[in-house]
Order: sequence, then C-alpha cells, then structure tokens
Amino acid sequence: MSEQPLLEVSDQNELGKVKIAPEVLEVIAGIAATEIPGVYAMRGNFASGVAERFGKKSHSKGVKVELKDDGVSIDIYVILKYGQPIPKVAQGLQTNIRQTIFSMTAIDLQEINVHVVGIHMEDDVEDTE
Repeated sequence: MSEQPLLEVSDQNELGKVKIAPEVLEVIAGIAATEIPGVYAMRGNFASGVAERFGKKSHSKGVKVELKDDGVSIDIYVILKYGQPIPKVAQGLQTNIRQTIFSMTAIDLQEINVHVVGIHMEDDVEDTE
C-alpha cells in the first residue's frame, strides 16, 4: 500500500493527534453526492466497474481529493438525470458535500469542482400489446 499523506485535523493535546486519510474524504463526498436529487450516478474507472459487477460497492467512485498547501480541493465527476437543471444540481452537490465533510471532520474545503460527464436519458419502456 502506498504512503498517502494524512490530513491533521486537531491540534496536539494531551490525548493525541487526529489524522484523516484522503480516502475517507472521498467516501464521505461520494455518499453525500448520491443524496442529491438529479444525480444518476458517479463516474468510475474500469477497476471500480469490475468490482461493482462482483458486488463490491465503491462509495469513493468519481471523487478525487487533492491536498494542497492552501487547503483541500475536491473534484467530483457525475452523471445527471435528463431534464435536471445543471446549475441547481451542481450547487446542491457543492453545498451538501461541504456541509457533510465539515460536520464529520471539521475540515473546511477550499473548493469543490463539479464535472458533469454525462446525462442519463430515461429508458422508454413501451408496452407492445
């Protein structure tokens, strides 16, 4: 397993330090994103698609966390449902992710970039009787 930098979220006190791995933020952001109406799915890569076929749910799919000198940045890649207003859904994503991560980790994010990578058209199922 590669060494990932950890995010320190508390000052040193008599009890010790609290550090959070970036993967934890990815999972939190992924779950928060799926709560927003209008989001059909998150974009994943080939490996996450294969893992889902075998029943393993990947909550961090479509989320990338970057630790920068001036803060934490999140890029989220989503597929939206057809007919949903993109600016409204994107703003909902940003608000929900920011609030959820802050309430769970006390980390204030620098930016949340929403990338709409697709639109899902509803499957038209017509009865042919």
